[in-house]
Amino acid sequence: MYFRRSGSFILAVLLCAVTPAALFGQNVHGKISGVVSDDTGASVAACAVTLTNLDTAESNKITTDGSGNYSFPNISPGRYKLQAEKTGFKLFVQQPIVVEIESGLKIDITLAVGTATETVEVTAQTPLLQPETNSLGQVIDQRAVTNLPLNGRNPIALTAMVPGVVPQGQPSAGNSSTGNPVGANPFALGDFQIGGGQSGQSQILIDGVPTNGAYLNVVTVIPTQDAIQEFKVQTNNLGPEYGRFAGGVINLTTKSGTNQIHGTVYEFIRNKVLNANDFFDNRNGVARPPFTQNQFGGNVGGPVLKDKLFYFGGYEGFRLRKGSPFQGYVPTAAERGGDFSAVGSANTPSAFQIYDATTSGVGGNPACNATNAVCRTPFAGNIIPQNRLDPTAVALLKYYPLPNLTGSPTANYATSYSTGGNIDQYNARADYALSPKQRIFGRYTQSKILSLPDSPYPGLCTDRCTETTTAKQISLGDSITLNPTSILDLHFGFTRYIYLRTPLTEGIDLSPFGGTWATLAPQFTYTHVPIVCISEANNDGHWCNGVTGGGSGIGAHDNTYSFDPSFVKIIGKHTVKVGMEYRVLQNNYYQTNEPAGQFQFDAGMTAANPQNPGNGTVGIAA
Repeated sequence: MYFRRSGSFILAVLLCAVTPAALFGQNVHGKISGVVSDDTGASVAACAVTLTNLDTAESNKITTDGSGNYSFPNISPGRYKLQAEKTGFKLFVQQPIVVEIESGLKIDITLAVGTATETVEVTAQTPLLQPETNSLGQVIDQRAVTNLPLNGRNPIALTAMVPGVVPQGQPSAGNSSTGNPVGANPFALGDFQIGGGQSGQSQILIDGVPTNGAYLNVVTVIPTQDAIQEFKVQTNNLGPEYGRFAGGVINLTTKSGTNQIHGTVYEFIRNKVLNANDFFDNRNGVARPPFTQNQFGGNVGGPVLKDKLFYFGGYEGFRLRKGSPFQGYVPTAAERGGDFSAVGSANTPSAFQIYDATTSGVGGNPACNATNAVCRTPFAGNIIPQNRLDPTAVALLKYYPLPNLTGSPTANYATSYSTGGNIDQYNARADYALSPKQRIFGRYTQSKILSLPDSPYPGLCTDRCTETTTAKQISLGDSITLNPTSILDLHFGFTRYIYLRTPLTEGIDLSPFGGTWATLAPQFTYTHVPIVCISEANNDGHWCNGVTGGGSGIGAHDNTYSFDPSFVKIIGKHTVKVGMEYRVLQNNYYQTNEPAGQFQFDAGMTAANPQNPGNGTVGIAA
C-alpha cells in the first residue's frame, strides 16, 4: 500500500508568515477589476458597481474605494453584465463580458454626467489583453470544446491547439493522449508534454479538484466533451497555487445549469462500409474485418428554483467493435499427434529431421560437443511415439486452433478477431446561490471503461487481456463573500480509481496439465495458462506468434482526497490571496506478469547436436 500526504499545508503556513501574498487554492475562477472615473479622468469614489451573470441572474454589488478602484476576484466562467451608477452620472452598462477560467480582465469605466434615468451602454468585445494574470497559456472555450470534431470525443485532444503542447504516444496503435481510451494504455490520457516538461507529469484539475492519481500520476477521469464548459492550458509562469507537476497545468470547469432549460441528444456512428481491407487479409482471402463504433448520449440543464438553484446532468456511452487481423503458425493435426514427417507448420521447403534428446551420447552415439555433427538417434519416420508425448503439451494444444491457411510463406493460420470496448460515463452537477453572499456547488462524475482482450486464440492474448477502469469523483465548492473586500473559497474533492487487468484463464484448474501443476497451484499468485514459446531456429519464437499466454494481471486501487481553501482580501489596487492545499494519496497495487511461469523451448531440443553451432540451431522444439 502506498500512502502519502501532500506537504503543501506546512509550506502554506511558512509562506503566509513571510509574505502577504502567499498561496492560493486551486483557481477555477476569473477576475474583473478596474477604475471608475468621470469624463475629466478624476476617480469616482463610492460608486456602486454591479456584476450580473446573464445566464443565472446571480449578481454581486460592491462600492469603489476612495481612488475609484473596484474588483470582483472570484467569478465563475460565463457571460456577464457590468453596471456602474452614482447620483449625477448616467447609468453605465457593458455587456456581454465573457469571463473565462483563470482569466484576469481589466475594464475601466468612464461615467458621463447626466441623470440616472439615462444609460450609456457599451457593447465592446471583452478585452483580449489580461493584465491581471501573468501566467502563459490558452483557454479552449466552450465553442471549441463542443463543436470541433474529435475522433472518439476526447476533449484532451484539444490541448494540441495550444503552443508548447506536444501530444505523445502512437495514434495508430491507440495509445495516444489525443485518442479514445478504449484499448489504450491507462497512462495514455496524460501522455503529452507541456512547456518542455516530461510527458505524463502535468497536472489536470476539474472544478478545482485534482484528477491525477497516486498510481504514477495517472489521469483518473476526464468528463465528456458535452459536460465541459471550457478549460485552460497553462504552459509557463504559473502562480504559486500550483504544485505536483513537471510540465504544465490543465484547468477544466464543467457546465452548470442556467435559468433556461437546454438539452442535447446525439449519436455518432462509424462502420466498415467505407473502410478498405488490410492488404495481407486480401491476399490470404480473409474478409474485410468488421468495424462498428457508436458514441451516443444526452445532457440537460436548467433551473430548479429560478435565480437560485440549478442542475446539469449528462450521460455518454461508447461502443466499439472491430476486427483485428492476425496471422501466425499453429501445430497441424499430424504434429499434434507427434507426426513431423511433413513440412507441417514449419516455413521451410522440407521437413526437419528430429532427434531423440534422450539418446544424446548413448549407445553408439558420440558425446554431444562442438565437434561432432550428430550425437543423437533420429525418431523413426520422424514420428514421436504416442507414449512420449508430454501430457502438459497435449493439454495446452486445446488453446491453439488448427491451421486454416495454405500456400502462404508467412503463416498457416489467419483470422480477424474482435477487439474494442465500452465506455459509460455519468455527470451530475448542482449549483445553489444560498444568498447574494454565498454560493455552493457539487459535482459527481462516474466513468467505467472496458477494453476487450486481444485474443486471437481461445483464452490466450497477444499482450493485455481484459481491462476495466472505474473512476468516481466528487467535487464540492463553497464561495463566501464575508464583506465587499473579503472572500473565502473552499474546495473539497475525492476520487476513487480502480484499474484491473485480468487474464482470460484466471482461476482455471491446472490438474489437466499434470499432477505436478495441481501441487504447485497454491504457490501461484493465481492460476492461469502457463506462457509457452517454441522456436524453429534458436530464439526465433516461430510458434509464439506474439501469443505467449494468459497475459499479465494488474490491480490498482487509488484514492485521492484534496482540500483547498483560499482567502482573498482586496486592499485598494492590490489583491492579497492566501491559501493552502492538503492532499492525501493512497494507492494499493499488485502486478504479476507470469504467475504460472514461462517456458522457452529452442531448436536444440530435437537438433542433431545441440552443442554444435552447425547442427544445434535448427530443428523443432517438439
